[in-house]
Amino acid sequence: MADKTLSISNTEQLRAVFGDFDKNINVIQKAFSVTIFARGSEVKIVGDDEFSVSKAEKAVNSLCESFLRGETIDEQNVRYAVAMVNDGAENEIASMSGDCVCVSYSGKPIKPKTVGQKKYCDMIRSHTITFGVGPAGTGKTYLAVALAVTAFRQKQVQRIILTRPAVEAGEKLGFLPGDLQNKVDPYLRPLYDALFEMFGQESFSKLSEHGAIEVAPLAYMRGRTLDDSFIILDEAQNTTREQMKMFLTRLGFNSKMVITGDITQIDLPEAKKSGLIEALKVLRGVEDIAQNRFTEKDVVRHKLVQDIVRAYDEYHGSSKSERGAWRS
Repeated sequence: MADKTLSISNTEQLRAVFGDFDKNINVIQKAFSVTIFARGSEVKIVGDDEFSVSKAEKAVNSLCESFLRGETIDEQNVRYAVAMVNDGAENEIASMSGDCVCVSYSGKPIKPKTVGQKKYCDMIRSHTITFGVGPAGTGKTYLAVALAVTAFRQKQVQRIILTRPAVEAGEKLGFLPGDLQNKVDPYLRPLYDALFEMFGQESFSKLSEHGAIEVAPLAYMRGRTLDDSFIILDEAQNTTREQMKMFLTRLGFNSKMVITGDITQIDLPEAKKSGLIEALKVLRGVEDIAQNRFTEKDVVRHKLVQDIVRAYDEYHGSSKSERGAWRS
């Protein structure tokens, strides 16, 4: 049996670390098979071995530091702290301190919530073209839009252009009513949602009317040169080779490009090869082009999304091993 005693004299800090009905501390207890309880300003961690107690102590200390940095502690933060402790990388969490990417229309500060998201934001700031590749819920598009809005507000660019290929996700939707814009709007809805949150619907509508914001299907990019723009290509795994090359060569002076996608969710016909996969190989090592790979640890949606991503990765990994065994 091993134990460790910590001192947390700040009542608000103690309450935040434990969470309502001890929900935060319960995550740590379950993760490391320890018991944690508070007596006054003292927090005691008890477990079967020193290794588990030490890990739990690091997780609690990480949450205490997050609270002192002004971060809100929720279940997602706790699970991320646990994951980083398990990787021996808990000290990296401090690198996210003070990085406010953007302030939304409602006044909410938008910050990277994981080290992977922080690296992604830094890459976008320092490179002309950035690829953000990873599973759903990692903030690839949301953070890119937030950085685009900040660049626009600071007059670093004159336009924000958001685009994605109009490919159905495994469904045949058939005839859609309305004009061309009405037909493609359903595919672009996630981009609209992000912009509404940053600008507010009224400001977004005015900026769109003046051409300062453009949300359009990828086909609209052909034949253009995009100067003084922050350009985001979303769902890039559904571009063909030809579309990806066409998009990348639209880059003009004083512009940035961010290309986001998830190579495990390709909706192209099987005969078509993903332009994103090819671009990642072709452009690896090219100066001023960065590639950021997200993992399930960077998922900031519901806990189950993280579990689903991990389960699929493990399943496909084991399936490949089984196929290899059959071939040998």
